[in-house]
Amino acid sequence: MSSGGFDRRQYLAQFEPKLLTVLRQGYRWSDLRADAVAGLTVAIVALPLAMALAIASGTTPEKGLHTAIIAGFLISALGGSRVQIGGPTAAFIPVVFVVIEKFGYGGLILCTLLAGLMLIGAGLLRLGTLMKYMPQPVITGFTAGIAVSIFSSQVKDALGLQMESVPAEFIPRWTAYVQHLGTAQPVAIALTVLGLALIFGLRRWRPNWPGFLIALLACTFAVLGFGLAAETIGSRFGELPSALPSFDFPQIPFERTFELLPSAFTIAFLAGVESLLSAVVADGMTGGRHRSNGELVAQGVANVGSALFGGLPATGAIARTATNIRAGGRSPVAGMLHAGFLLVFMLLLAPLMRYVPLPALAAILLVVAWNMSEYQHFRHTLSAPWGDRVVLLLTFGLTVFFDLTVAIQAGLVVATLVFMYRMAESVEISSGVRAADDDLLPERLADEHQRERLPPGVEAFQINGPLFFGAANRLDSLLDQFLDPPKVFILRMRLVPIIDASGVHALENLARRCARNGIVLVVSGLQQQPNRVLADMDFGKMHAQVRFVSNYERALRLAASLVETATHPPPAAGAE
Repeated sequence: MSSGGFDRRQYLAQFEPKLLTVLRQGYRWSDLRADAVAGLTVAIVALPLAMALAIASGTTPEKGLHTAIIAGFLISALGGSRVQIGGPTAAFIPVVFVVIEKFGYGGLILCTLLAGLMLIGAGLLRLGTLMKYMPQPVITGFTAGIAVSIFSSQVKDALGLQMESVPAEFIPRWTAYVQHLGTAQPVAIALTVLGLALIFGLRRWRPNWPGFLIALLACTFAVLGFGLAAETIGSRFGELPSALPSFDFPQIPFERTFELLPSAFTIAFLAGVESLLSAVVADGMTGGRHRSNGELVAQGVANVGSALFGGLPATGAIARTATNIRAGGRSPVAGMLHAGFLLVFMLLLAPLMRYVPLPALAAILLVVAWNMSEYQHFRHTLSAPWGDRVVLLLTFGLTVFFDLTVAIQAGLVVATLVFMYRMAESVEISSGVRAADDDLLPERLADEHQRERLPPGVEAFQINGPLFFGAANRLDSLLDQFLDPPKVFILRMRLVPIIDASGVHALENLARRCARNGIVLVVSGLQQQPNRVLADMDFGKMHAQVRFVSNYERALRLAASLVETATHPPPAAGAE
């Protein structure tokens, strides 16, 4: 039942997992068979990717597997999309790497917990629908910037450089690379080239084959078969644990919570945007419709769950979701089975994963970085209006050279300023009186004849567009345009769809100036929203001398009457 305009049933319905919807509609054996094949296919793709993403983030490969298993299961089981596949993604690499370097792995756990809670709160507050309003240049800019960061993070393993650690900042990192370039290992370079050749070759000639896994296996067999001296997972991290994920709660620096909030917000922002973008792509491929707020809540729960088991941040993965759809996945069961297959792989193959060469994982992430860069989209956006180009390049540059959190904040602020400027420029205030308020007129009047209808001593201006804070100051100069102040000033507002507090304030200033100069202000054609806002803010009570009429025709008649009265006032009572 609804109470006070709030429908509890409708509110709760948007958080119902798609899994329950599917089961309620009927789930057959054929659906399970299709989901099992799709889940196995995605697990084969996700296995090397999860390990590579974890290593690139500055932690051990099993952390990536644990994240894909736990978060991947929860995202599918609780999410608002039928075919979404979740897990660790490349977008998190720069921020996770920096958090681990500054605050340790315990800091990352706290950061992921906070991000999960933020996502849950965003979903409960129904902010999921607002994500679609994210400016595209901001998304393109920080995505391309992340791609450059991922690429630069893999140079050490791709070339086999002999260096103890890799700086987190872009310029010091490349400075260190140049200083150690002489230590590059031919074997590592050869394995990287082999991995890249296999991935791109299979993508062209056998696109349905699991290129990442085949490249990983080929490089591993090359190392074992020819006894190549290459750094492997085992030589750097030791043998992977072949056990179920367990609660792994390292020492968490709760006293540094406020320092971690910006990074937590960045993780939550990336998780929310990427998961909803992935869900939109999935809808386009399947013809379905996801529940955005329910998806955010599921992402939040999944990140909390991943943190409790010592995992990494997680979100919906566009490439793995698309793979799931192409492989025939029909329901969230496919994503849940993908997590189950990954668990089986980890339990059975963990002892063998120690032989995987790190250059092969670097090759996989170089391909991921190339895919993320979307260079064609980036180049296309460079042909957009100047404001979009500024937002794109600013977000991209800050992401690469400074910090992802700063990049997102600055990109959104500049995009908002550009939007405000464009909206202000789109508001037209003209004296040409170009369009008539034709509520009661039999036909629209021609532009060139409208000023001819103004009685002497009357001026009229029309506002075309929203009267908000970005354009309100343009009202201040209206009266300054007249050499001889008019007796009546008509302000036509039929083409003003919305007004905000700044717009009301500008109207109040105009009304006061008119009153001081003995000018009668007539406002015509108010739409519903401006009329309601002016009433709520008591505009009519504070400026009782302002006249309101429904259309321009009535404004003209009222103005003529007012001018006539001012010119020929009625005789005083008793006068002869």
